[in-house]
Amino acid sequence: MSQVPAARRALAVLRLLAAAPGPLPASAIARSLGLPRSSTYHLLAAMAEDGFITAIPEERRWGLGVAAFEIGSAYLRHEPLERLARPLLRRLVDRVGEIVQLGVLHGAETLYLLKEQPPGHATLVTDVGVRMPAHLTASGRSMLAHLPAAQVRALFPGRFVDLFVDRTGRGPASLRELRRVLAEDARRGWAVEDGHITEGFASIAACAFDHTAHPTAAITVTFRREAHPPGTWPALAGPVRDTATALTTRLTGRVPG
Repeated sequence: MSQVPAARRALAVLRLLAAAPGPLPASAIARSLGLPRSSTYHLLAAMAEDGFITAIPEERRWGLGVAAFEIGSAYLRHEPLERLARPLLRRLVDRVGEIVQLGVLHGAETLYLLKEQPPGHATLVTDVGVRMPAHLTASGRSMLAHLPAAQVRALFPGRFVDLFVDRTGRGPASLRELRRVLAEDARRGWAVEDGHITEGFASIAACAFDHTAHPTAAITVTFRREAHPPGTWPALAGPVRDTATALTTRLTGRVPG
């Protein structure tokens, strides 16, 4: 256990460098983590010896090393997000009797990773591997609602109106309108789209978060509007939010506060 503080400091360095736009000087690392400068240099040297970070002598900066890349690549091979989410999606299907999906943000689009559905249920255009404009999907908006305003602005520059495509003539058509919708989604705790992707279908989504409270993925239930009229949507959103909370707990190891 005596090595735990050192391990935590090493992990903090990796997280700091991963979040930074580029390599950092040792002084900035020490200042950001509240470490003595001498201890920081010893820590960086040890991490560099094992390949987790690398020194850039000409710039007097430190960046992520090959070993960090290898771990990130292994993470992708293990598909942990899908593995953790799949049983939760199956339980949600049993609970609501509708199609359930897992989506992530990919730039300004929603990328669907998983889909579970009741036997004999009609299929959807939003299948696994399909990408849809994030501002039109409930899953995309449930994640966008928890991003910093500057990041949303970067994804949807207000002056580029043509980025706000639509499929059915519905949905936010400008950055100002999108911001208004996202504020409502954040206040409510779940997002809904009504015929924005396919006429006659609606979706409700809630967001799961990682250990930094960053939106990681969205759980979505999609249904025929006639089967669940708007008055029933808050009740349907309950199980969706419960599932998203359960995924957050699985991702972070703790129940969200």
